[in-house]
Amino acid sequence: MKAVRSFITGIAVLTALLTGCGAGDTASVPEQTSRTAVTSQPQTETSVSETEPKSDTASVQQTDADITEVSVPKEEEAMLKMEISGTPVTVEWEDNAAVKALHDLCSQGTVTIHMSMYGGFEQVGYIGADLPADDVQTVTEPGDIVLYSGDQMVVFYGSNSWSYTRLGHITDSAGYTMEELLSNGDVTVTLSLQ
Repeated sequence: MKAVRSFITGIAVLTALLTGCGAGDTASVPEQTSRTAVTSQPQTETSVSETEPKSDTASVQQTDADITEVSVPKEEEAMLKMEISGTPVTVEWEDNAAVKALHDLCSQGTVTIHMSMYGGFEQVGYIGADLPADDVQTVTEPGDIVLYSGDQMVVFYGSNSWSYTRLGHITDSAGYTMEELLSNGDVTVTLSLQ
């Protein structure tokens, strides 16, 4: 009888164990399903994150373009200013290498040119430096400013025909004619940056 009870108890224990294992297997099936669902979520997230960098890249590129468009404006370059014996004159300067070199020279300090009358139609003086020359045959008129021989400035109050590099033209002489400013003896031309 004890043996039968032991056998029945053993079967009961075995059944309980098998039922527990079966229940565990049954419970593990939903876990596997939920694991699959969880595993599929990161895959979805991965595919979403794969697209996100592309849109981030696009927005960064757009931001870079916006930054380029909204760039800080450069400081305006200082303009060459000219005075003839203390009288300011307005000059329309040429856009060439000689004027750029003259501008650079003035960035180191005021340039003073002592000029002398020559030929009854011009004032001429040494600049104190050689500037790049690109001489062409020119017929000058009053107010023209030219470079002669690479190191001399000439300002006209009359007309001449020669090979020069144009520097500029005086467009306003403070109410004076060019003849009044330049034909009454030697003058001093002062060039500076404003």
